[in-house]
Amino acid sequence: MRIAVLTERADGERRVAATPETVRKLLALGATVAVEAEAGMAASFDDAGYAAAGAEIGDRPTVLAGAEVVLGVQGPDSAGLAGVAPGAWVVATMNPFGDGGRARVDGYASAGLEALAMELMPRITRAQSMDVLSSQSNLSGYKAVLDAAAEYGRAFPMMMTAAGTVSAARVFVMGVGVAGLQAIATARRLGAQVSATDVRSVTREQIMSLGAKPVFVEGVAGIEREGAGGYAGETSPEYQAAQAALVSGHIAKQDIVITTALIPGRAAPRLVSDAQLATMRSGSVVVDLAVEQGGNVEGSVAGEVVERHGVRVVGHRNVPSRLAADASALYARNLLNFLSAFWDKDAGRPVLDAEIGDAIRLTKGGAVVNARLTNSGLNI
Repeated sequence: MRIAVLTERADGERRVAATPETVRKLLALGATVAVEAEAGMAASFDDAGYAAAGAEIGDRPTVLAGAEVVLGVQGPDSAGLAGVAPGAWVVATMNPFGDGGRARVDGYASAGLEALAMELMPRITRAQSMDVLSSQSNLSGYKAVLDAAAEYGRAFPMMMTAAGTVSAARVFVMGVGVAGLQAIATARRLGAQVSATDVRSVTREQIMSLGAKPVFVEGVAGIEREGAGGYAGETSPEYQAAQAALVSGHIAKQDIVITTALIPGRAAPRLVSDAQLATMRSGSVVVDLAVEQGGNVEGSVAGEVVERHGVRVVGHRNVPSRLAADASALYARNLLNFLSAFWDKDAGRPVLDAEIGDAIRLTKGGAVVNARLTNSGLNI
C-alpha cells in the first residue's frame, strides 16, 4: 500500500503529517511511503532525513500517483489530489463545521475519496494514543504561557533582591481540559501564583493536584462530570450568571488570564467581557486560545495581538504550529498509532472497525456519511 505525505498549503501551517521516525515504522508495517519535497522543512525535518528513513521524495503528482492513503495535517483540497487510487483515504484534521469545511467535505465525496477526520476520534481508552486534539492542545497550553510571558512586562516568579522584592505574577486559567492543565503546570514551573476554573466540578481535584487554587461557583449546580466525548456541555443560565459574577471579582486581581474553552462544532463560549478587561490593571495580558472559533474574550482578533484598556489580548492562530517540530512529531505518532492499530496483515492495509470508523469517517462511496453532517440536529 502506498502512503503519500503532503506539504501543507494552508497559510501559516508549519507542521507535517509524518517524520522520519514514523516513516520507518510505516515501512515496517509493509507500506511504501512517498513524501512531497520539502514537506517537513518548516518543522525542521529535511528531505535527506526522510530519504534515509526509506521514503521516496518527489513532487506532488509523483507522490500522489497510486496512493491509497494520503496523510495531512489540515485536510487538502480534493482538487489537488489527482492521481490517487480510487477510494483512497484522506487522513487529516478536517474542521468540517468551520468556514469552508463542508464544501471541502463535499469535494471529497464528489471525488470518491474516503475522508477521515482525526479530530473526531472518540475519547475512549483504546483511542488515546490516536487523539490528535489532546496531543496538540497539550502544546497549545504550554505555548500560551510562553506567549503570555513574552507580552508581559514583568517577571513570573517572586524574586527577593537587595533592591527589593518582585511579586510573583498571578495567572488565571479558564477551562481545565488538556490545554488548561498544561497551562497551569507551565505557569507553576515558571513561579507564578496560579488559579483556575472550569464548569466541570470534577476538575477541582486536578487543579489542586498541580498546586493551583480552584475558583468555583458555590451553591449553584454546574456540570458534575464530563459530557459526551469528554467535553464540557452547556450550563444553566443561573450558573452562567453566578460564574460571571465570580470571574469578575477574580479577574480584576490577575496579571495574566489564559482562556481555553471550546465546544466542538459550535462557537467558543464567551468567558471574558470587555467590561471585565477594563477592570484589569494596565500591562496585564490575556491569551485567547479559542480565538479561531469566535473567541472566549470579547475583542480578541484572530492572528493579532491587540490592546484594550491597557490590556494586551493575544489571539495567535494555529498555536501548535508555533511549535512545529514537536507538534509534528506528536501528530505523526498519532497517525502512526491509528494506522498501526487497524493494520490487517492479510489485507496489507488498515481496516477500520465500526466504533472508530463511524465516528471519524466523513465520506465514502461518493456520499457524505457522517451522522453529524447528515443529521442537522446533531453536533460534536
